[in-house]
Amino acid sequence: IACVLSGLPESIIAAACARSGQSVLHVDSRNYYGGNWASFSFSGLLSWIKENQQKTDIDDEHEDWRKLILENEEVISLSKKDKTIQNVEVFCFGDQDSAEDVEEAGALPKLPVLGDLGAEGVAQESEEECPPMQSALPEVESQEPEKATGTEPAGAMEGNGTEITSQNASSPSTALGESALELGKNEAAPSETSAQEQKKITYSQIVREGRRFNIDLVSKLLYSRGLLIDLLIKSNVSRYAEFKNATRILAFREGRVEQVPCSRADVFNSKQLTMVEKRMLMKFLTFCLDYEQHPDEYQDYENNTFAQFLRTRKLTPSLQHFILHSIAMVSETDCSTPEGLQATKKFLQCLGRYGNTPFLFPLYGQGEIPQCFCRMCAVFGGIYCLRHSVQCLVVDKGSGRCKAVVDHFGQRISANYFIVEDSYLSEAVCTNVCYRQISRAVLITDQSVLNTDSEQQVSIMTVPPVDPGKPAVCVIELCSSTMTCMKDTYLVHFTCPSTKTAREDLEPVVQKLFNLNTEKEAENEELEKPRVLWAVYFNMRDSSGIDKNSYDHLPSNVYVCSGPDAALGNDCAVKQAETIFQEMFPTEEFCPPPPNPEDIIYDEDEIATEESGFSNSPETKPESSTEESSSGGSTAAKKEENEE
Repeated sequence: IACVLSGLPESIIAAACARSGQSVLHVDSRNYYGGNWASFSFSGLLSWIKENQQKTDIDDEHEDWRKLILENEEVISLSKKDKTIQNVEVFCFGDQDSAEDVEEAGALPKLPVLGDLGAEGVAQESEEECPPMQSALPEVESQEPEKATGTEPAGAMEGNGTEITSQNASSPSTALGESALELGKNEAAPSETSAQEQKKITYSQIVREGRRFNIDLVSKLLYSRGLLIDLLIKSNVSRYAEFKNATRILAFREGRVEQVPCSRADVFNSKQLTMVEKRMLMKFLTFCLDYEQHPDEYQDYENNTFAQFLRTRKLTPSLQHFILHSIAMVSETDCSTPEGLQATKKFLQCLGRYGNTPFLFPLYGQGEIPQCFCRMCAVFGGIYCLRHSVQCLVVDKGSGRCKAVVDHFGQRISANYFIVEDSYLSEAVCTNVCYRQISRAVLITDQSVLNTDSEQQVSIMTVPPVDPGKPAVCVIELCSSTMTCMKDTYLVHFTCPSTKTAREDLEPVVQKLFNLNTEKEAENEELEKPRVLWAVYFNMRDSSGIDKNSYDHLPSNVYVCSGPDAALGNDCAVKQAETIFQEMFPTEEFCPPPPNPEDIIYDEDEIATEESGFSNSPETKPESSTEESSSGGSTAAKKEENEE
C-alpha cells in the first residue's frame, strides 16, 4: 500500500492496512504530519501562513525520472502546488515592533518522534521509545505528556486530561457494557486574579510562549458516541492520546452569550428558564430520544424545515433557539424535520457518557489524532517519510491499473494499492470536480466570551446567521488546560461554509463577540467584550462528498481521500477510511484491536524462527520488525510483555 499525505482518512487507512499485515509506505511532501488536519505551535503557524501567502510552483530541474517509464505505460502527473488554502489574512492587535527581537522559549525535552529518520532514511517507531500515555485515575494526577519539538506540528508544556480506554476484562462492567473513561484531574482551579487585576498579555509574550500553543487548522470535537471514539477504543489507539470534556454549550441570543442547559440536571438547575419552560423542554427532548416510535407526531412535517416544526410544538422562542442552534446545531433554513430530530437524538444519546456535554477534545489539538493512527501503523511495520514528494502515478496502458509511483528522487516505488489525498491531484484529473469551501478564523483572546468562576472552560457555541442567506457560525473556545494556548489566553476557532472570503464571512460575528481595538486604543477605554490579541482568517477547500467517478482517468486501484469537511464531528473521515479499506480488503476486519500477550499461541517452530530474528506470523510480524529496528531484535513475545 502506498499512501500519499498523512491526513486523518489516510492515516486511519494506513493503520488498518498495517494492522491486517499489509506492507505500508506513507509519504508526505510536507515536513509535518496531518496535512490540513495538523496542529501548529505559534511560530509553526506563522511559517505555515508565510508558505501559503507566497505559493510558487515547483519546477522539475531533473527529468531523469521519465526514463523509468516503459513504452506500455503512461503517467498521471500529481500537483506540485497546494491550492487548498486561500485568502489568508493575518491581524495583530498588539505591538509587533516590541516582538522583533523576541525568540520562542527553548525546546522541551525531546522524545523520539514519528518521522525522525533512521540510518536508512526510514521513520522508526517502537513502544519502548515512545511509551503510551499512562491511565489517569480519578484520585491520581495523570502523567505529564511530553511533546516533541523541531519541525513537528506543535509543542506543549503541561496538563492533565481524560484518557479513553476499552474496558479491561478484569474490570467490573458498566450497565451498558460501554468502554470506560478514566478522568484525570482536569478541573481547573479558581481564578487567581480578580477581573480588575487581570494580567495584560502582549504580542511579545505570545511569541515567547509560542510552544504552548497548539493551533488546529481544522476545528472539530469528538462526539462521545461518534464513529471516531468507537474506532479509537476498538483499535486501542486511544492509549496514544488524552482528552478533555467540553464543559459547556453556549448560545448567542439578543446580543448576549448564555449557557444552555442540556442535561436533565442542567435543565432543572437553570435560572434562565421558567418552571413551565423546563417541563416543555424535557417533554420535547424525551420525545426526540424515541421519535421514530411516534411517526404520527412529525410525519406531516417531513417536508418542512426543523425550525417550522419547532413552532408547532408550543415551545417558547428561547426554547426554539436553544434546540435549533445549541442542541441540534442545524441550519434554520436548510434542515428538514427528520434531519433535525436525528441531530437532536444524536446529541442526547452522547450526553452523560463522559460528562455533562456530548463532546470530547483531544489534548494538544485535533492534529494529535492523525499522528496517533500514524503511530499505530508504524508500530505494525509501516514506513514513514516526510519531506518526500511524489512526481506521478505510473499506469499500465493495457490493464489501466496503477503500477507504481515515482518520487522526487527519481525512484520508482511499486505497490498494489495507492491512497492519494485530493489536493495532490492535478487540474487535468479534476476538471469535472466542483469544490466547496470552508471559512476559518483562529483568534487568540485575553478573556472568555462568558466569564465564570472557573477560567478553564471548553465551550462550543453556534451563532445564528447575521444576515439572510449567510450560514450559521460554529465557535469553539479552548482554555489553557487543553494544552492549546498559554496561560491567561483563550484560543477561539470560527468555522462556517463559505459564501465569500473567510474574513467577509466571519468578521461580522467576531465583532459581535470581541473587541478588535489595538492595544493602544484599548488602554483608553473600558472594554465590555474580550479583546482579540491576534487573528488569522483563511479559506480551506472542502472536498468531502465527491464521487470517485468525478475524477477523470483515475485507475481503479487508486483511491482518493478528501480533506476536512465543515461538520463538527469526524464521522465523514472515518466512514471514508472504512469504505476504502473494505473495497481493498473485503474479507479483513477494519482496525481490530492488537492481540493480548496471553492470546498469542506459539508452536516450537515459530519460537525457534522468532529467536533467530524472523517471523511469519501475521499477528506478530509487524510488531517484531518494528521492535528490531529500534532495540536490536527482541522478540514479539517480549515486546508484548513489555507493552502489557
